[in-house]
Amino acid sequence: MTTRTSTPRAGGRRFGVPAWPKETFGADLGASLVVFLVALPLCVGVAVASGVPAELGIVTGIVGGIVVGLLPGSTMQVSGPAAGLTVLVASAVNQHGLAALGVIVFGAGIVQVLLGVSRLGTWFRAISPSVVQGMLAGIGLVLILGQVYPVAGMDQPATTPEKFAGLPDVVINAVTTPEGLSGLGLAVLALGVMAAWKKAPERIRVIPAPLIGVVVASVAALVLALPVANVEVGSLLSALNVPTGPEWSGLLTPAMLGTILTVALIASAESLFSAAAVDRMHDAPKTRYNTELVAQGAGNTVCGLLGALPMTAVIVRSSTNVNAGAKTKLSRILHGIWLLLFVVALPGLLGFLPFAVLAALLIQAGWKLLELPQVVALAKEQRGEAFVLVLTAGMIVATDLLVGTLTGLAVAIVKTAIEVSRLSVKAEHGAEQVHVELGGNATFLKLPRLLDHLEKLPANKHVHLDLTTVRHLDRACHQAVEHWAAQHRRGEGTVEVAMPARVG
Repeated sequence: MTTRTSTPRAGGRRFGVPAWPKETFGADLGASLVVFLVALPLCVGVAVASGVPAELGIVTGIVGGIVVGLLPGSTMQVSGPAAGLTVLVASAVNQHGLAALGVIVFGAGIVQVLLGVSRLGTWFRAISPSVVQGMLAGIGLVLILGQVYPVAGMDQPATTPEKFAGLPDVVINAVTTPEGLSGLGLAVLALGVMAAWKKAPERIRVIPAPLIGVVVASVAALVLALPVANVEVGSLLSALNVPTGPEWSGLLTPAMLGTILTVALIASAESLFSAAAVDRMHDAPKTRYNTELVAQGAGNTVCGLLGALPMTAVIVRSSTNVNAGAKTKLSRILHGIWLLLFVVALPGLLGFLPFAVLAALLIQAGWKLLELPQVVALAKEQRGEAFVLVLTAGMIVATDLLVGTLTGLAVAIVKTAIEVSRLSVKAEHGAEQVHVELGGNATFLKLPRLLDHLEKLPANKHVHLDLTTVRHLDRACHQAVEHWAAQHRRGEGTVEVAMPARVG
């Protein structure tokens, strides 16, 4: 009897735990530290902007790093609380209360898992990029609008109209009160440092600009003893917002279901569009969209049970991960572990972080969401797409995220239908007959134009109507042609119709 022994393969599994090759461990360790330094202030900032305790943003970052990081789907994407969801979360908390946040996030996670299992993840790639860019731009505008209040030392209003109405008070407060002047100075300092850091020597630019800006501005506030409010971070366990019976009872109400579906769809779209962008930045295995959607859903389900913020794959952290030299998904798992260790061992450090500095960080994030250079380029090249983008963003600012996004989608669909329905009509008039040739797509959208051409033809001549080059002839146009031909034959003329091979 022969006994066989085996040794674990590099990159294989031992006791169900992934084993990463030793040659990539150093690169992943270094990248994880860089991503951690970027993620920490963003987790806190997104939570504060969403109107929830700062600890809940860190919980989401930890779950996004460890839970989603361990699951299959994407290699380089890093998940956590996203600036793109702040407007929606703040609205949901304002409408349903903080206690219901966990139920909403849990429900959104279940929807994402079902979408992934049903293999619908790839369909998110079919959403018009102009709508998605307009959605992000609208979120960026609302985010910037809201964060000017903490800079001025004021509480942020709950609704967008109130934020617009309060702008004069923001200006007055920012230039006349000690709190406003101090907050404005810190925000300008943080933004200036982040902008200048791009010109620093390459060897030290591995340290992320947001971290440098936050540290410099926070140290300045401490040394100068400026009269600004700071972030308060306590115990993670005491901050958990676990849903209880009364919150679960509202799960199936129409208002709650609408919020759940909105969170699920927007979080899914942002994650999968982020995946498409990140996949172009590296040579590692590409994202499996349906599997990644299940992973995001699993992460949001866990966040919901803990009462934390919803998560998405975040392009800022993901691109930082790639640029920092990550080789495997170990880097994103380790970044979640560093977040956990930091808030357990050194939570007091976050107490030196002024709200005005966090606001500056989020204003920069909102500015990046606008992507103005791309908007200008799109307006020059494709005005129709630019119109959809601007309309979507404007409707989000004027109404809310759901209405604005749905409006953009509807206009994009109508625009595409009109473009697809282009129809050409060429008529050659002879002594005894008229030859009419149709090309393109004859759909109901072009029916008025088609009938105008047909009804202007001479009633006493033979008409040869050639539709053989029409790519698509729908039922409405088909019936209209037949009715016109029958009417023309009842008069003094004759008609010969050559139909396309296929009629839709």
